[in-house]
Amino acid sequence: MERSTRGFPLYRERFKESFPLYRERFINSFPLYNTMVSKEKWAEIIKDFHEKELPKIIPRDLEIDFETSMRRAISLIGPRRAGKTFEMFQIIKKIRGKHGGDKVTYINFEKGELRGLTHKDLSQMLETYYEIYPSNKNKKIWLFLDEIQNVGEWEVFVRSCLDEGIVVFISGSSAKLLSKEIATSMGGRNISYHIYPFSFKEFLIAKKFEIKTFYSSQEKALMINTLEEYLTYGGYPETIIYSKEREKILQDIFDTAIYKDVIQRWKIRNEKIMRELTKSLLNSKEFSIHKFYNYLKSQGMKTSKNTLYKYADYLNDSFFIFFLRKHSFSYRKSEQSIPKIYLIDNGLLTLHGIEDKGRLLENLVFLELKRREKKIAYFKNVQKEEVDFIIEEGKKIKQLIQVCYDTSDSETAGRETKSLLKASQEFKCKNLLLINMHEEKEEKINGLNIKYVPVWKWLLKSHEESLQ
Repeated sequence: MERSTRGFPLYRERFKESFPLYRERFINSFPLYNTMVSKEKWAEIIKDFHEKELPKIIPRDLEIDFETSMRRAISLIGPRRAGKTFEMFQIIKKIRGKHGGDKVTYINFEKGELRGLTHKDLSQMLETYYEIYPSNKNKKIWLFLDEIQNVGEWEVFVRSCLDEGIVVFISGSSAKLLSKEIATSMGGRNISYHIYPFSFKEFLIAKKFEIKTFYSSQEKALMINTLEEYLTYGGYPETIIYSKEREKILQDIFDTAIYKDVIQRWKIRNEKIMRELTKSLLNSKEFSIHKFYNYLKSQGMKTSKNTLYKYADYLNDSFFIFFLRKHSFSYRKSEQSIPKIYLIDNGLLTLHGIEDKGRLLENLVFLELKRREKKIAYFKNVQKEEVDFIIEEGKKIKQLIQVCYDTSDSETAGRETKSLLKASQEFKCKNLLLINMHEEKEEKINGLNIKYVPVWKWLLKSHEESLQ
């Protein structure tokens, strides 16, 4: 009699999901497979770091209070290779200068010798630290735990440190340590900072361009040239420092983000579908899962819509791709709208042959709004008239932003301003901004002022000034 296989795929999937947990329990049951790091080794790691000169660091435009008395971990989250480790080093330099080098310890858990540890190993590390520096036992100290997700039950150790008044910084690659995961595992006892690739201001600092209030014509021309480079190649720190190798660096970042942060992390078996999805997203300004599913079906590639939704979520969770929803005061309607697509860095768009200056500029503005932690959506009415970004504050619309690379063409500019005016009427918002490459002026139409602002000026404004 033939045996029924109904339900087998479900049990197979459940086994796949639970296997890592059972494997970890098995390994932790046998000391042979879970050898703790010796105190001697911990002492070597701690003392080596205290003797180490930190690398030269390009300062980031980010203020993090390392003197905090709040008993919360400070987590640095963001995409791979955006500079989380170097942000830690920047903070460590400040602490060393003010409190002395022995008050701060940094551990990188990506090192092979520190793989497979548990919270018990971390407790032994701290015990070793106090044996080396007994006078610090009752003093304020700082721990920097890089790639902490590689340690089993790290939350147990961090919470105990916070209870003792130790200031703890944690970071991790987006493949393992996303903000929502930290919030869950830490029970809300953390403050998160997003680390993105360099902003334009940080890019200028890295290029040793002096930022001023006023510029000569020659300085302004140099500024525009630098902006074109930033617009095209993005702000990953390595691509700025090693500009000759930036194409190879960008390709490596792309491959690593897709493979390690998505395919490997989520144990995706159908790599072909994932890569087709990624390619389609890269080449889309807005994206419909339903249409993409039909395309795959027409090509003879089998998958389900649910799988495609999951894959898209994985890309979003890895900080690789962002989905911007259409504005609606109804959460359900907003979530059901077709999203617009933005990437974490313009260099990745250029790497894949995207040369549309308008799209590159819009992507750049989107990323800056993310850095400024604005709540944003896009607007589109039944006549297909669209505004790129709506800045929301509660139930109010604070600002309407249109992005247009070249406003010298009157027909193009007219189309952009018409959409702004329609949205202004609908949302009763008079704060209208048209960000472009070169033009600066105010245009009055039907009693409403539209500000034209060159993108470089907008990028260098403070968060508060940008809303004025």
